[in-house]
This record gives sequence, C-alpha cells and structure tokens, in this order.
Amino acid sequence: MNQAPAPAPSPANPRAVPSREIRPSPRRYNRGGRPPGRGGMRPGSTARRIQRILRRPTSMPMHANRAADYYPEQPAENVVRIVPLGGVEEVGRNMVAVDVNGDIFVFDVGFHFKEEDDAPGADYSLPNTAYLEKNKERVRAVIITHGHLDHIGGIPFLMARFGNPPIYTRNLTSIMIQRRQEEYPDVPKPEINIVEPGQSITIAHTKMKFFPVTHSIPDSMGVSLTTPYGNVVLSGDLKLDHQDNIPSEREVTTWGELAKDKNLFFIADSTNAEREGFSIPEKRVQQTLDEIIKTVSSRLIIGTFASQFERMMSIIESAEKYGKKIVTEGRSIKNNIEIAERAGLLKIDKSTIIPAQDISNYPPDKLVLLCTGAQGEEFAALMRIATKQHKYIQFNERDTVVLSSSVIPGNEVSVQKLKDNLYRNKVTIIHYRSSDVHSTGHGNTGELVWINKQVNAKFFMPGYGYYSMTASHAKAVEQAGRPRESIIIADNGSVIDIIDGETLNVHKQKVPSTPLIVDGFNIGNRQEVVMRDRQSLAKDGMFVIIASVNLKTGKLRKSPDIISRGFIYLRESQNLLNEARILIKKTVEDSTHNMNPIDLDYVKNNLTDVMAGFLFARTNKAPMGVFGVVCSNAMHPRIVLSVGNFFFSIFSALVGFLHLQRRSLSSSSFLSARAWARRS
Repeated sequence: MNQAPAPAPSPANPRAVPSREIRPSPRRYNRGGRPPGRGGMRPGSTARRIQRILRRPTSMPMHANRAADYYPEQPAENVVRIVPLGGVEEVGRNMVAVDVNGDIFVFDVGFHFKEEDDAPGADYSLPNTAYLEKNKERVRAVIITHGHLDHIGGIPFLMARFGNPPIYTRNLTSIMIQRRQEEYPDVPKPEINIVEPGQSITIAHTKMKFFPVTHSIPDSMGVSLTTPYGNVVLSGDLKLDHQDNIPSEREVTTWGELAKDKNLFFIADSTNAEREGFSIPEKRVQQTLDEIIKTVSSRLIIGTFASQFERMMSIIESAEKYGKKIVTEGRSIKNNIEIAERAGLLKIDKSTIIPAQDISNYPPDKLVLLCTGAQGEEFAALMRIATKQHKYIQFNERDTVVLSSSVIPGNEVSVQKLKDNLYRNKVTIIHYRSSDVHSTGHGNTGELVWINKQVNAKFFMPGYGYYSMTASHAKAVEQAGRPRESIIIADNGSVIDIIDGETLNVHKQKVPSTPLIVDGFNIGNRQEVVMRDRQSLAKDGMFVIIASVNLKTGKLRKSPDIISRGFIYLRESQNLLNEARILIKKTVEDSTHNMNPIDLDYVKNNLTDVMAGFLFARTNKAPMGVFGVVCSNAMHPRIVLSVGNFFFSIFSALVGFLHLQRRSLSSSSFLSARAWARRS
C-alpha cells in the first residue's frame, strides 16, 4: 500500500516530520511551533514570570478561579441573622446588618482611610454592600450610632446602592451627616429621623430603643433591637465614665436598665481590648487642660484631634472662662466648632474666637491656639507652624505646646518628625506621657468586662477592631466567666444565624466582603491589577523604551529613546543605557530577521521579554516596562494601532505614577474637580 506523504510542519501541527522536498517557511518556527524566541518559550513569559514573583503584594492575593459569590436565602421566621459587613477585621469601615422578622436593619455606614502601602492613590475603602443590594427590598432602616467618619463616612457613596432607606440617629450626628452630604451635591439627600436616648420606636415589624454611651463625641448611642427571642444589643464605640475604676451613677443606671431585659446577642467595641484596666476618664483630661490654660503665662498651642468634640469644646470654654482668645487652625476644627454651635452644644461669645491674622493685637498670655496636626500630618496646621510655613504664626522659645493626643500606630515616624521640629523651635512641650492631657474614646478591658456582665446576653460577638483586638476582647470576657461556646469571633462577611434563640450557626461561606475602593471619581471593587501596577511604580519605578523600526528592512532607524522615572537616574547610568540600547537594537533586528510582513506585537513581546531579564539582572529591580515599537511607514495600518496603544500606555502609567505622589483628596478638592468635570 502506498503511504501518503508526511505532512509539513506548521504552527497547527508542530510535531509533523518534514519531507526532504519541503522547505521551511521564511518565517521560522522553533520546537514549540512559535517564532524563535527564548528557548521555545512564549515571548514575554520571562517578564511575566518575573513580575508575578517580584511584584505580587502579599496583601492582595490573586483570584484567578474565584468562587461564585454567596448570598444565603432569607432566614426562616425562627432565625435571627447577624451579618458584619465591615469593622471586625479593621478599625473603621463599620457596618453590621441584622435580619429579623423578614426585615434588615443596617447599623453604621463608615469608611476607612487607605494606607498608601495597601492601595496607593486610593482615597477610602468602604464596606461591600453586595449582600444588601441583593436584599434591598427588605432593608428598612439605617441606624447611625455616632458622627465619626468610620461610622458615617460611607453614607454619600453607599446609601443609593441599597435603596436609600431612612436614617435614624441623634441630633449632632444628623447635622454632621447633612454637612457631609453638602460636599456631594449630586447625591440624593437621605431621609434623617432624630431619636433620643430612652426613646423606643417601631420600624416595620421591629421595636428598638436607644441608650446613651460615653465616647469622645456627644450624642453617641447604643441600640437594643427587639426580636422574639431576646434583644440584639449594639454598643457602638464607647468607654465608661468612672472615678477610680468605679462607674458613674449615669453609667450604672444606663446599663442597669439594659440588664433588666432578656438580651440575646451583644456586639461591643473592641478597639482598646488589648489594654488592661480602665482608661483615663475624659473629665480628668479636661481638668488637666483647664489647669494648664489657667496657669501657663505664655502663648499656648494645643494640638488635638478635631473629632474629639468634648475636649475641643472644653478647651474653648476654659479659655473663655480665663479671659483668653482662641485661634482655630485647621479646616476640620473650624467645621466641627461650627457644627457644635449649630447643634446647641457650644455657646460662647462671638469675640472669643479670633482669626490668626489678629494675634499681634493681643498679649501672648491671652492667646490659646487650637490646631490640627498632632499626628504630624505634613500639611496640617501644627506642622506648618513648626516648619515656619504658616503665614501668620511663628513659634518662639516662650511658647508652650500641648500634644493632646496619643500616637496612632503607623504614625510614629511623622509624630517624631513633628516633635523634632517643635524642639528645634525651643518650645516647651507637654504630651500624654508626661501629663494627663489625652484619653482614648474607647474602653479598656476592665470597662468592657463590666459592660459585658451588665448586658449578660446569651451570645457575644466582639466588634469594632482588628482580629487581635476582637480576640483579646473574647479572651477577657471568657476569663471573667462567660462560656467559650457563647462567644463568636467573626470576620467581615460572616453569616451568623441564631436558631430559636438557642443554637448558634455560622455559615461556612461568607457573603462578599472585599472592600469597595473610592479612587478619584470611581467607586468599585478593588481592581487588583491597577493596585499592583501602582505598587510596582512606587517600588521600582518605570522604564520606557521607544524603538522606531524601518518597515521594509526591519532595522532601527535611530538609537532607541529611553525614559526612566523612579528607577534609575539617567545621567549617572550611561553605561547601563548604552548596553540597553545595544541589546534593544540586537533584539529588534533579530526578531524581524526574515519576517515579512513585520509583526509588531511579536517584536514588542520579544523586546519586553529580553529587557525585563536584562534590567533585573543588572539592577535587581523589576520596573514597570512600557515598550513601544513604531515603524517608519506611516501608512501601515498596524502603526496607527501601535502608536495609539503606546501613548495610551504612557498616559496611563504616568497618571498612576503621579497618583502616588498625592495625598487623599480633601472634600474641597473633590468638589472643585467635580465642578471642573461638569464644566468640561
């Protein structure tokens, strides 16, 4: 029998045995059936492998085979469901959903300022509301416990996603929500209902009552929500008002009333659960500051958090009492003073607060400057004064500076820089380690254990904190006598069912909890590729190559252009650049040898492969590479596409790089940008 001739090798059949009469194609192929690259590997594979190994941040895992999102069915009538959507794996981004009687109630809608290391250029992260969006027809209300941004900051971004339900909160918090909404005029205004401590209301089929809690901002409250099997109690952020570790009469009365109820499930603040004993009461701090304001015979500068309403108002009232003028420096302090006056919490003479340009009209011992920036923020008022960048205020050696704040973890370096600059100005410094000038707004374990015993709920979930904080809280209450099986340490997205008021069931799967990112004008799930690119730019910089190829000969028309940003300093790296240009020329011309027509994509991929390996071998760094190959024949259709893609890549990379250099946009920046966008 005659055999058919052997088939010729081709990309579709790379293992075919060629006959002697068949010549290889002018466009050569290697053993893998691809144009010649590096050892049969797909062009670009080395670069991609280097990037996968070196650039992938541990905090941002890849999800190539992500499982389908989990959305549990509506719970049965005998089930009370708790779903923490944020705030139990971090401090901030607080949101908890309670599903009872066929209705869903949402507690707090906060945000979290993003660290640059985690998400470069992003402004905030928000709770993932996909679960609420799937069930938005059952969301009846949002209850806000107090006015700090980690509890109200997400309202302008998220409320419309799950149906804009009505908000229930206290007076000061409502004013702060409205003030924040003014910064987002295109967002629908929420319906806000004012409630008071001791008041009970019924929403849909569910009754709830509100009780006061002690925190660093007035009008803070907790909530007790009635279910057929007992109450679900949420504390919000809190501490105890106490004297020598003995709770005040108001605290005993408030928590004693809750103790009379049948409480099923308790969620409590864990922020300071890693600290033993009792926190310093705010009254002691106010007394210390009052004494300092009274006795200091020079100009006094106090740096504090603008969110510390109680302390800020106490400082202003003390200054007025001793006949001193107040100068407020910092946008957030000015705003919060205005809000406190609008809420009727601060009543002072209009002449007490003066502008900074008028300080020369008063003797130094009659001036108290209230400033933001105690955490060493670069552009805050205190740092600008310390670095002699303030227009009206300069330090002198007779000044006294009070840092009425502790050091937030992660801010140690910036606070140290602030202290160094203050000492260079030879001022006297009083801080929380030398005097009782700061107290936290969150209770220590002694307070948390006392509160837990008062509520005496059947089940307990520590909330509002990182895992180490919630675990410490759980350990403390267990050591105080609570059964271990009654404690649940949840993650964001956990689905916790209480069946018949007796059995605790935690679903194996979680609802979507990946944070939403506010990034400029965009709000959405974390875009891992974008964030990885920004991290790569921040770590190793960018290396751009522009190679102009003669379409007919495949040769370089001129020496390639090279741009470097954040990678190497070109003037001091001439040897590296010369080697790079030689390698680029050789790679391009080898890639185009016997190629007709020239495949620009193949040339670019091969160039990417070779240059990524070269740069890493020479510098031990993996910069983001942007490689453009353009041809001299302007009429070739692929040229237009390549040039367009190239400049688009350059633009995208530069925008991302510049994004790294900015700080989070202020609200005014958002407004001006939005207005510019509308005009354009």
